[in-house]
Amino acid sequence: MVLVLVVSRFRVPVEDGEGFRAELAAAHAALAVRPGYVAGQVGRNLDDQTLWVLTTQWENVGAYRRALSAYDVKLQAVPVLSRAVDEPSAYEVVEEGTVLNVEAPRIS
Repeated sequence: MVLVLVVSRFRVPVEDGEGFRAELAAAHAALAVRPGYVAGQVGRNLDDQTLWVLTTQWENVGAYRRALSAYDVKLQAVPVLSRAVDEPSAYEVVEEGTVLNVEAPRIS
């Protein structure tokens, strides 16, 4: 099993923080009930109160992608996730002896 870690970071004005906290918690809850979800957390940066993060862990990349296409996730989580900092967010968990993903073009 190749575990996938998803890290989504957000920049939110301090005055919008409490409202965003509730939105992010609802997004996390929608993701957490999907098959393949392992764990997750919402956090706010200690030094910069405008920086928030949602981390989730999945059994594999397929479980994460299927979760994003679920109807309830599209309603509850995708609008919030679309506000994330534009950067790659999915990572494979590196453990001793793990064969890492190899970047290669897809052949149809």
